[in-house]
Amino acid sequence: MRITGTFLDEISHDIPHQNWSEAEWAQDFKVMRHIGIDTAIVIRCGYRRWVTYPSAVLQREEHSYVPSTDLIAMFLKLAEQHDMKLFFGTYDSGRFWSDERYWTTSAFQRDIEVNMKVIEEAWKRYGSSPAFGGWYLSLEVSRRVGSIIQVFARLGNHCKDVSGGLPVLISPYIDGVKAVSQYSPTLSKPESIGLQEHERTWNEILHGIQGAVDILAFQDGHVEYHELEEYLRLNKQLADRYSMRSWTNVESFDRDMPIKFLPIKWEKLRLKLEAAQAAGIEKAITFEFSHFMSPHSAYIQAHHLYRRYCEYAHIPPT
Repeated sequence: MRITGTFLDEISHDIPHQNWSEAEWAQDFKVMRHIGIDTAIVIRCGYRRWVTYPSAVLQREEHSYVPSTDLIAMFLKLAEQHDMKLFFGTYDSGRFWSDERYWTTSAFQRDIEVNMKVIEEAWKRYGSSPAFGGWYLSLEVSRRVGSIIQVFARLGNHCKDVSGGLPVLISPYIDGVKAVSQYSPTLSKPESIGLQEHERTWNEILHGIQGAVDILAFQDGHVEYHELEEYLRLNKQLADRYSMRSWTNVESFDRDMPIKFLPIKWEKLRLKLEAAQAAGIEKAITFEFSHFMSPHSAYIQAHHLYRRYCEYAHIPPT
């Protein structure tokens, strides 16, 4: 099992920025393509006031800062040069949509309306690029929280309507023992969702978003390693049931360390890739190459992880 896709985490709230220019990004895209990555996913086009492109919608609606670089245009240009597809990630207002209280206010309705406008704006600005390959809905959930089914369905259908049916991707997480807040000093919790409840919950969600979402890529870092293959098999069964493509988001950072977040130990990444292959998963993407696996990363551990991965995949390192 090889990693053939990666998120691009340029607007982050929990990982240090690497302060790359186009020159550094060009180097990284070259390495990505060298090891077989053909898909890049912008994890979010904006978070609160920080944005990836000069969005008139977000400047008007969210008072966003004007970025010095149009990162979406840059990423699309680099993707075109390397025969890759880029998925555009939607906007995250930071209004705590994972909190049940959020759904009792008018905030979520506002967020939907803003995102509908962002989707239209992004397609108008960038849709002519041959590298524009799809959409990523940036809301990450583990259960049916609030009106998440309606939100996924409405945004997903709107993405497809404006772009002539380009695929829509989501990357939810499993409410396992490691599903703790990045702001918490703890590494695990005493209880997890369990296979039966995970199936019941996601069967209900996927039933409600069938046709609006095409690709299901669960994050793989929230359960214990010995549990992972069973969950991956179940995730594939759920995807197959609703005619969705089954990918896996192979996290290349370590959730078992008290420092959040560092590049993962190679043996753990290998184990997760082998579990995905055994479960019959179609494609492995990662969060995320540039910080945690790249030979250009600010983390020295990532340079070594890159070499270990190249050895595993029988790829000569650059």
